[in-house]
Amino acid sequence: PLVDGCGGGGRTRKRSPGGSGGASRSAGTGLSEARAALGLALYLLALRTLVQLSLQQLVLRGAAGHRGEFDALHARDYLEHITSIGPRTTGSPENEILTVHYLLEQIKLIEVQSNSLHRISVDVQRPTGSFSIDFLGGFTSYYDNITNVVVKLEPRDGAQHAILANCHFDSVANSPGASDDAVSCSVMLEVLRVLSTSSEALHHAVIFLFNGAEENVLQASHGFITQHPWASLIRAFINLEAAGVGGKELVFQTGPENPWLVQAYVSAAKHPFASVVAQEVFQSGIIPSDTDFRIYRDFGNIPGIDLAFIENGYIYHTKYDTADRILTDSIQRAGDNILAVLKHLATSDMLAAASKYQHGNMVFFDVLGLFVIAYPSRIGSIINYMVVMAVVLYLGKKLLQPKHKTGNYKKDFLCGLGITVISWFTSLVTVLIIAVFISLIGQSLSWYNHFYVSVCLYGTATVAKIIFIHTLAKRFYYMNASDQYLGEVFFDVSLFVHCCFLVALTYQGLCSAFISAVWVAFPLLTKLCVHKDFKQHGAQGKFFTFYLLGMFIPYLYALYLIWAVFEMFTPILGRSGSEIPPDVVLASILAGCAMILSSYFINFIYLAKSTKKTLLTLTLVCAITFLLVCSGTFFPYSSNPANPKPKRVFLQHMTRTFHDLEGNAVKRDSGVWINGFDYTGMSHITPHIPEINDSIRAHCEENAPLCGFPWYLPVHFLIRKNWYLPAPEVSPRNPAYFRLISKEQTPWDSIKLTFEATGPSHMSFYVRAHKGSTLSQWSLGNGTPVTSKGGDYFVFYSHGLEASAWQFWIEVQVSEEHPEGMVTVAIAAHYLSGEDKRSPQLDALKEKFPDWTFPSAWVCTYDLFVF
Repeated sequence: PLVDGCGGGGRTRKRSPGGSGGASRSAGTGLSEARAALGLALYLLALRTLVQLSLQQLVLRGAAGHRGEFDALHARDYLEHITSIGPRTTGSPENEILTVHYLLEQIKLIEVQSNSLHRISVDVQRPTGSFSIDFLGGFTSYYDNITNVVVKLEPRDGAQHAILANCHFDSVANSPGASDDAVSCSVMLEVLRVLSTSSEALHHAVIFLFNGAEENVLQASHGFITQHPWASLIRAFINLEAAGVGGKELVFQTGPENPWLVQAYVSAAKHPFASVVAQEVFQSGIIPSDTDFRIYRDFGNIPGIDLAFIENGYIYHTKYDTADRILTDSIQRAGDNILAVLKHLATSDMLAAASKYQHGNMVFFDVLGLFVIAYPSRIGSIINYMVVMAVVLYLGKKLLQPKHKTGNYKKDFLCGLGITVISWFTSLVTVLIIAVFISLIGQSLSWYNHFYVSVCLYGTATVAKIIFIHTLAKRFYYMNASDQYLGEVFFDVSLFVHCCFLVALTYQGLCSAFISAVWVAFPLLTKLCVHKDFKQHGAQGKFFTFYLLGMFIPYLYALYLIWAVFEMFTPILGRSGSEIPPDVVLASILAGCAMILSSYFINFIYLAKSTKKTLLTLTLVCAITFLLVCSGTFFPYSSNPANPKPKRVFLQHMTRTFHDLEGNAVKRDSGVWINGFDYTGMSHITPHIPEINDSIRAHCEENAPLCGFPWYLPVHFLIRKNWYLPAPEVSPRNPAYFRLISKEQTPWDSIKLTFEATGPSHMSFYVRAHKGSTLSQWSLGNGTPVTSKGGDYFVFYSHGLEASAWQFWIEVQVSEEHPEGMVTVAIAAHYLSGEDKRSPQLDALKEKFPDWTFPSAWVCTYDLFVF
């Protein structure tokens, strides 16, 4: 605009024929010239400032690199280059050629700039192997010629011990995978650059593994740790992962045992964010996810640290997972932490003698992200039982006093305990009834895009029911007792309940028991400090002030922890399948949080003159929210570019062929198989695409393994509602072939069937043994067949760009022959990249989906055989 203004001013200098017109234009010319001059001056000033800032930035970046500091702008450059390649599924050129070439190119540049103190070795590994895993109900994985890029940074004279840093550069289909996990690989490249240019000598090697097949259920890490010659050097590892896009990276797994690793993180990390609570929740299996941590732990017997970005999980594994959504501050924070911890471990004497420090677990947690508190779990148990003893002494003194001194305290305490339990139970039942009703009328996930709705609906209902029960008890049972006396009784009841939780958690050996210890110790100390003020008339104001101050620490930490829980769990409930009602889960969690947070304020119900206004307000908020939810006011999903919360839908355009015992094709059909990954199914999609409705619900083929559908992973038990829209047959240019090579009787009286399969980079193999037959052995995993949920067998297969035909065998033990054969097998070929991935019908259907959905689509074939 400034340039246009200057041009316009120049053009007005032409004189017009008329005198007065010429004079006015002359005046206009002067004004225009002045504006143009001012504009040009401002433009030049802005340009000068921009150049100065750019030069300052370059100087600062150079200084950062010179000082050996992590530079997030360098890492962002790597990130943008990797994500610009697009989705990077294993076996695709984007994964195995373009990304690998870029990584090797950058590593070569880093090697050229490295300090002579260090030596860099690079290896491109292409392993083949197989293993079984109990993830998702259990299945077996087979991989052939997948790709790992491995870099070893070591002292010039070599090293006998190493610390491993792991990321994966592959992505799921149809996602650029910026957070999962390109940003971690970018951070590792920058950490490699900083360490290699450092003038500080390392004591041990640092191995950087850029693995190319993590999304294939952890295959590449297995290939590295079980086959690579450098794997024997590794004493510990750091795994960089993502369950969200950006934010803080959370340490959510450590060990097993090896408390020295936690201590290393605590002492080295610049911006610590860690929680043993997250570790115990994740390892409980509640979250349907896993990381390379499991492979290094189970197959390498190596301890490690697992970190992941957890914020904004709504767009994890979607097209929205782009580089621009990851803040530079997040990259800087992660880089500072990883660099500091790796440098600490690579110069530590403990790494070489890790076996001496392997026993024991750690209690660890960060305090508002400022610092981490960590101590051995045995010390935690001692602290916990000391707190329990303090409660026993406090309550024992009251309960064991003669009746004439305490009145009916013992009876009132036990009745108060019963009333508290009843209030909690009835409040839980109330919110569950509401959640079930909301689910049944088709308004589930109304809070997914508006989290405050869940608080206003389920949180208020819980608190209102608790207050209501205690108000009834105060009016009809404790009508003759003083307010101060009842306040003290119910404080003691809450203290006793939390003490019971503390004993139970400590007895179970859970490190998370420290939370209960905090919720017992601080309130007890507060009560002891303000006890006299509470007894004195006219000192209630002082009591309330000190009471609230004493509760500040446990409540602040509880709210901080609850924020982290909902930050992680809420997005997961939007992709947890069609069988788990998310409203029931969220209502239960919110009810539990409300019970905990209200526990030490129950006594205020008895101290207050009236609870009518509070009850009325809570009931009104809950009722209004309930009516709005029932009317469909709160739509679950959002296409807001700044903060999308899409509905995930999987579309598989497939052709199925079923063969009988003689090898004849007895059934053949084609269509688009549709799976919604949340509880709402297709209810929100049908108004936009009327042909997707309940009349095309897919029906289970009872005689086929996994209902005769081409499951990519064995998640059939999580998603039982799916749709099958008829469509023309698919004809991929690289069709899958499956054949029986041989059938032979073994000396131990079983039937050995040997198969050969060729096809795209991803295939799934399913087996079902008929009645009277059992699958006794096979050439996969450790040789022992592993069943999935439901009793069928599932094998996940993938290969790199160059791979030979897949040959394997199974052995079937037949105890009773049946005319329908001994075993049914099926193979599904998944085309996740290239031209074969698409079909005109699939593209047309995808276009019909509303912009608040994320339809992930590919072509597949399914062939079933009976032997």
